Amino acid sequence: MTMDRITEIISIIEKNPGIKFREIMRETGLKNGVMSYHARKLEETGSVKIERKSGETRFYPLFVTEEESILITSLRRDTQRYILLALLEGKPLAFNEIVNKVKKAPSTVSTFLAKLVDDKIVELKIVELKKIYFLKNVDMVREIIQRYNPVLLERTAYNFADTFSSL
Repeated sequence: MTMDRITEIISIIEKNPGIKFREIMRETGLKNGVMSYHARKLEETGSVKIERKSGETRFYPLFVTEEESILITSLRRDTQRYILLALLEGKPLAFNEIVNKVKKAPSTVSTFLAKLVDDKIVELKIVELKKIYFLKNVDMVREIIQRYNPVLLERTAYNFADTFSSL
């Protein structure tokens, strides 16, 4: 195991917290078996955090906290990212306002919003018999987005990134 390869992989993980196994393979040009070997070595030496959930393997640098890793994973998923960015615009939002901003089916928004509430990223309050949603820790969401902006707001989220940078 060459130190140069390990250093390269760790560097990629530090710049892209929450990166998936296959993304690292693409970035490095490594084949599955070789990448599996390096991932096992990184895990054995405690050089990175590896999270395996629902058929997904994500890699995090050691300096990322558990709370940050949950947020980063959410920001890497399109619908959850759109919900978080909509809530970051300022005021708490009712469910139908989130659906309008995110432009996804209500059932899709409901599923991902419930996940964000379960993960304690979004809070829910009942106000005048309406469910109102807001970010639990606005500062942490802003800080994570600013720190990893290009990585987390890739592809179709650039228009949201422009909205965010104007806040």
